[in-house]
Amino acid sequence: MGKQKEFTGIVVSDKMQKTVVVKTMHLTRHAKYSKTIKLHNKFKAHDEKGIAKLGDTVRIVETRPLSKDKRFIVKHVLKKAQKEKVGSLEEIV
Repeated sequence: MGKQKEFTGIVVSDKMQKTVVVKTMHLTRHAKYSKTIKLHNKFKAHDEKGIAKLGDTVRIVETRPLSKDKRFIVKHVLKKAQKEKVGSLEEIV
């Protein structure tokens, strides 16, 4: 078996039961213009115990398919969100 993918990202939605949406970001170089650009991906991750909340920084790990588009699980919460910033999603992302 190959190595499982691991990503670190910010929880942008926790409205589903046992599922969170995690936004990840990575830097890459544009092929033609050689400028560094930011690329974002959103992954749905399984959160069995409901420990990840909106704005938390989490580490997710690839696993077997759990549903139609859920392929990751929350390994652990790296940093909890600050209470005063949770009100506005724009400040977090």
